[in-house]
Amino acid sequence: METPLHAAIAGLLLCALAGCRTTETQGPPQVILQNREGQPLALRVEVVSRPEDLARGLMHRERLAADAGMLFVYPDEDQRSFWMKNTLIPLDMLFIGSNLRVVGVVENAVPLSLEPRTVDAPARFVLEVQGGFVKRHGIRLGSLVRLAGVPGLSAAR
Repeated sequence: METPLHAAIAGLLLCALAGCRTTETQGPPQVILQNREGQPLALRVEVVSRPEDLARGLMHRERLAADAGMLFVYPDEDQRSFWMKNTLIPLDMLFIGSNLRVVGVVENAVPLSLEPRTVDAPARFVLEVQGGFVKRHGIRLGSLVRLAGVPGLSAAR
């Protein structure tokens, strides 16, 4: 006779054998940043990974909520460069390595600028948030990052 416990164990074994990936939370994707005091700060994020979405980013948007951002997910770690063409709001950009630590920051990128915005370290992820966010919340180089509910990635940190 199969009990609920047996069914749960069988399901987990089947998932493990099939190589299932699970995410940390169900619900909207989030990036959880560690501030200078070591406290977690959760942001709702729109996740982009297709080439056309990576190229468009936050262009033509007139606002971005204080607790929201856009997470750019790349298939590999490499030097990343952004511009603000057609971007109407100032942004902070957090460049995040495969080790899920902030490896570089661009603060208050000027809207509508064609100036390349980059850092001196390779990144796998880039998080764009409201301009001034980094200073307001005490995010710095080396800050830990956790990704929750991000499609295509297993729970990270």
